[in-house]
Amino acid sequence: MAAVIPIVTKLSSRIIRILGCNPGPMTLQGTNTYILGTGKRRILLDTGEGNTPQYINSLKAVLYHEGCTISHIFLSHWHKDHVGGLKDVLDLIDYTSCCEIWKYPQKEINGIESNEDDVKINQFQDGQEFSVEGATLRVIHTPGHTTDHCVFHLLEENAIFSADCILGEGTGVFEDLYDYMNSLETILGLQPTVVFPGHGNVVYNPQEKIQYYIEHRNERERQIIITLKENPCQIFTEMDLVRLIYRDTPEKLWKAAAFNVNHHLIKLLKEKRVKQIENMWQISETCKM
Repeated sequence: MAAVIPIVTKLSSRIIRILGCNPGPMTLQGTNTYILGTGKRRILLDTGEGNTPQYINSLKAVLYHEGCTISHIFLSHWHKDHVGGLKDVLDLIDYTSCCEIWKYPQKEINGIESNEDDVKINQFQDGQEFSVEGATLRVIHTPGHTTDHCVFHLLEENAIFSADCILGEGTGVFEDLYDYMNSLETILGLQPTVVFPGHGNVVYNPQEKIQYYIEHRNERERQIIITLKENPCQIFTEMDLVRLIYRDTPEKLWKAAAFNVNHHLIKLLKEKRVKQIENMWQISETCKM
């Protein structure tokens, strides 16, 4: 059972975690947001889901206790549980041009890119660095979970804020498996000493965790291939494969598992290891393990 995460935790002299107070099957105990820095003007990483008074009240209390304000808001990616609270946060800090909002541009249109209500969303550049008193962060574009997903490298602590690329418990979902695997390799190459995820508790063994993620995805791919090979004349839906492969996974998570299986199958289709027949799947005659 995962350790209970307090609503507010001071993780180091420059990192305060505020739980988004939006628990759920996909958000776990809630979305982690972080205040970074040690001075009067700090960075807020992600804004929670929105319309959550408990989160806004907690954020307000932290800002008051620390005697600080927000100079930058970083949005890790477009999903609602990370950006939905933006307007509420801006209302809290009495938004003016003194606070800059940043997000990596997304290929798809989702609304957050627009300057609604005179709120300007600045665009991150891969490798861009930001500094406030006590904290220097480098932006690293890590697509896969979404096309606009970024992680943030805190140089002073060699720590990674991983958003939804790496979770504190369980494994993540993704839009593109190929990109996701490359992003995991990118983070692994940084050799972080600690990972602060978008959901779940702090990961103090990041090298082991990332290697597990990579091997887990490779093992899922092997399981799909074996299942299809053992039934060469049968065609399967994604959910058929989930029922056979994810037997130890709670049924409430099967829909997300089917989403992941679909992306494995698309990758395998590109490699000509499976074939698609009217939205169902079968092993290819040329497939090799």
